[in-house]
Amino acid sequence: MKKTIAIIALIFISATSFAQNKNAKASLEVDGVCGMCKNRIEKACFKIKGVKSAIWDVKTHELQVIYNEEKTNLNEIHNSIAAVGHDTKEIKASDEAYDAVHACCKYRDDEVVDDHKDE
Repeated sequence: MKKTIAIIALIFISATSFAQNKNAKASLEVDGVCGMCKNRIEKACFKIKGVKSAIWDVKTHELQVIYNEEKTNLNEIHNSIAAVGHDTKEIKASDEAYDAVHACCKYRDDEVVDDHKDE
C-alpha cells in the first residue's frame, strides 16, 4: 500500500513539474488618443481566441496583453489591432481602417493629438 501511494505521488509530482505554462505576457506600443481608442483596441484583442487579458493605457500607449501561445501569437494580435485602425510598432493600419475610426480618434492628426493632451 505504501509503495502504491509513493508511486502515485511520484507520478503526480513528475506530471506537475513538466506542466508547461501556455500563457505569455507581452507589452506592445499601440497608437491612439482617447477612451474610445482604448475600447476599440482592447475589443480587437479579445476577438482573438486565446487572449486572456488586454489593457491599453491612454497616456503611455502601452498595451499589456496575456495570451495563450497555443491558440494565438503576437502577429495575430498586431493584425487585429491594425484591422480596427490603430498602428502598432510592427504593423501600420491601412488607410481604409484608419479612415473608419471616429474623428476624435485620428491619432495621426497633430491637431487631434494636441486636443487630447489636456485630458
